[in-house]
Amino acid sequence: MTTILVCLSVVIFCGLATLLLLLSTSQGYATKEVCINYQCKYPVLNDSNLKLEIVYQGKYTPGLKELHELSPVTQMAFLGYNDILLLNKNEGKVLRIVNNKLLSQPLLDVNVANKWERGLLGIAISRDAGKVYVFLYYTESKNGDGSDVCPTIVCVSSTEPIQNKLYRYELKNDRLINPKLLFSAPPSNIASRNGGAIVIDAHHNIYLTVGDLKGYANKNTSSMAQNFKNGTFPDGRAGILRFTPDGKAVDHGILGSKYPLNLYYAYGIRNSFGLDFDPVSGKLWDSENGPEFGDEINLVNSGFNSGWLIAQGIWEGRNLSISGRVVHEEPQGLVDFGGKGKYSVPEFVWNNTVGVTALNFLNSDKLGNSYKNGLFVASFNLGEIYHFDLNQDRSALILPNPNSVLAEDQDPNSLSFVKGLGHIVDMQVGPDGDLYVLSRYYSKPTIFKISAINETN
Repeated sequence: MTTILVCLSVVIFCGLATLLLLLSTSQGYATKEVCINYQCKYPVLNDSNLKLEIVYQGKYTPGLKELHELSPVTQMAFLGYNDILLLNKNEGKVLRIVNNKLLSQPLLDVNVANKWERGLLGIAISRDAGKVYVFLYYTESKNGDGSDVCPTIVCVSSTEPIQNKLYRYELKNDRLINPKLLFSAPPSNIASRNGGAIVIDAHHNIYLTVGDLKGYANKNTSSMAQNFKNGTFPDGRAGILRFTPDGKAVDHGILGSKYPLNLYYAYGIRNSFGLDFDPVSGKLWDSENGPEFGDEINLVNSGFNSGWLIAQGIWEGRNLSISGRVVHEEPQGLVDFGGKGKYSVPEFVWNNTVGVTALNFLNSDKLGNSYKNGLFVASFNLGEIYHFDLNQDRSALILPNPNSVLAEDQDPNSLSFVKGLGHIVDMQVGPDGDLYVLSRYYSKPTIFKISAINETN
């Protein structure tokens, strides 16, 4: 799969930005006739009882190559009603949007290595004992934004350790202060597959997705967390890690007590941008990105092994989409950490990759009872959002074709909730119970709101 942020660099900033500048109107939209695959002036909602509106869009200044709010955005988080924090990937700025307007000063500006998929990547907010904490995951640089030199996803050796790090900040007087380092991923000269989704459970524990940093078999990256039986001891890559609010392991660890294995909640994960808890069962779910095939939706129980590098999607083998064996049970050769790790087949798979990003449960009835507690999953490549219902015990998705978990075996319109939203990078349920979508829409940071037509604000 063309990785998500690589797709952005190649497609949007190289080709579409020029084309759309010529086609744009003074309102910043393409003309009505233009609908370029994944983004349309009038996106299509497949429910006539719902409406979609833009509540925020970054301004475009002709001739200005880079504006702080137009740097690629990655994620957002709600501080309160009409109060959103927005991450600026390349400049490391945490922006604040209040009443649909961007405040002039960022809450924080950190130095980030930003080539390809590096940058300011993940955010979550927690409230505890009267304090507001903001957790940020980013590729830290000591030498300033964009100090990394990466002609391809393989970067030139740096004079500083380029690492993805998780920090906790305290929000006070419109500033993020008192940074506390919770976790440092292994240094890497690869600017790909960093992960970045963060969620917080009811006990204030933090869950973070860390990609495998493009770790293939060599002495430095062949980790047991990537299902190399004779691999190196896990170093924090290729998993969903779990921390206390102070960055410690929760209890004694699921897979083992030695650091950082004791941080792993799940492993065998290539890359992930979507993570959320089912509001009914309390179970964790994720979306995962394959290479040119095999994007997944998974139910993530503690100790979950997603199978990478042995299996991706429902195929076993390196050329999985062509000659791989279809896996109905556990693939051969997986690492199980003495029986503590458990593999399970994905709940849904795209053979032709869509670039899955955000994954959210709608813990609200604001869009109607038919959507309450349903699962929504976004596509970066196609600009679509898919809606899934779950079975009674919340252990599986209800699919139009129950005999297959493959997207290609389903009615192509049966799961589509909305189309034409551009490159979707995040979704959140707002404090008002409506669904908010963050997209790089016609190269602009754009927040959509999906609500009921008869809703009164």
